[in-house]
Amino acid sequence: MPKTKTAPDILLIAAMLCLLTIGLIMVYSASAVWAEHNFDDSFFFLKRQLFFAVLGIVSMLFMTNVDYWTWRKFTKTIMLTCFLLLVIVLIPGVGLVRGGARSWLGVGAFSIQPSEFMKIAMIFFLAKYLSDSHKYVTTIKRGLFPTLGVVIIAFGLIMLQPDLGTGMVMVLTSVVIIFVAGAQVKHFVVLGFIGLAGLVGLIASAPYRLQRVVSFLDPWQDPLGSGFQIIQSLYAIGPGGFLGLGLGASRQKYFYLPEPQTDFIFAILSEELGFLGGAFVLACFAVLLWRGLRIALYAPDLYGSLLATGIIGMIAIQVMINIGVVIGLMPVTGITLPLISYGGSSLTLMLTSIGVLLNISRHMR
Repeated sequence: MPKTKTAPDILLIAAMLCLLTIGLIMVYSASAVWAEHNFDDSFFFLKRQLFFAVLGIVSMLFMTNVDYWTWRKFTKTIMLTCFLLLVIVLIPGVGLVRGGARSWLGVGAFSIQPSEFMKIAMIFFLAKYLSDSHKYVTTIKRGLFPTLGVVIIAFGLIMLQPDLGTGMVMVLTSVVIIFVAGAQVKHFVVLGFIGLAGLVGLIASAPYRLQRVVSFLDPWQDPLGSGFQIIQSLYAIGPGGFLGLGLGASRQKYFYLPEPQTDFIFAILSEELGFLGGAFVLACFAVLLWRGLRIALYAPDLYGSLLATGIIGMIAIQVMINIGVVIGLMPVTGITLPLISYGGSSLTLMLTSIGVLLNISRHMR
């Protein structure tokens, strides 16, 4: 077991705290009008986000001080529990339906999203399996098939909800881990074509997904329907200019942009804080990713390196997809912006994952 150092990565902590603080401020700013109208409490969403932020920080501190090797022996239990939750959430009357997806377990506003837990569990599983079976990673039978088989089963359960966005993040993160572990490029080329064909099939099989793609190509084709959200997002970003309209001065949060505190919170941030505010947030993410990559490169063993790679890969993928959607470069997928968007499960588990990164940083060579 690697020898523990005394201090975790300070720059990683600083970047995380900056993003978390900005997120809390923007959740309140973006949601106050919506919360006052629907719940007679402008602090409704902020109070819940604060609760999960505190819960996440406690979890992060715990994970920072527990050796990351400890979780190797619990990997099977973690995976089985997450698979069980993904099955339970599909049971009518048990899983909560929001936005057309049966993705939550819980009561009222306080609920968990099992697919978010599966993203983290899959990282732990792949890091353990690929570090234990590293000599087989270039083979199909003992390298790719076992890992991709588990990923595909988890993706299938998530798609039954359905939740393509979360499923895509999990799959792409898994691909990053497998690639970094040493899988052959030629295998990825073949799998890429198969995956692309599967994605086209998934889009074509659901009219609402196909409509999202059409709206992405030309949102003005249906400006009051499928193209409404992206048009309103661009209406928010455009007037922000270089310095923004000022904190709290957004116009689009007045019932133009639906639920602006969630997936499209970056649009409100850009409207109120302008290009400068958006650039600062991206700079914080850049520092977070830089320190995460450094931790992965200098981890004391392959397990720690793959674990760090998976966590930082997941964050990077979510940031790219979310901002890509908000600025109109990608179809709407329903992916939150890490540490910024409103969402209990997402925020808590993101902070927990950063806690694992910080613990690995305490063992760096």
